[in-house]
Amino acid sequence: SPRGGCTVTVDLDHRIAMAFLVLGLVTEQPVTIDDGDAMATSFPGFAAMMRGLGADIADI
Repeated sequence: SPRGGCTVTVDLDHRIAMAFLVLGLVTEQPVTIDDGDAMATSFPGFAAMMRGLGADIADI
């Protein structure tokens, strides 16, 4: 499985943020995105859905 353990700069692009959070479900180490606010505009329930799939999503 991919290692992870990185922080991704999303440059306000919700698609990049969501893609890397999905990738984080299968990595050995956490994947961190630098800004998750853009996701709320396009998919307000995304974080809750990811938590339902087992993701540990928290504001840092």
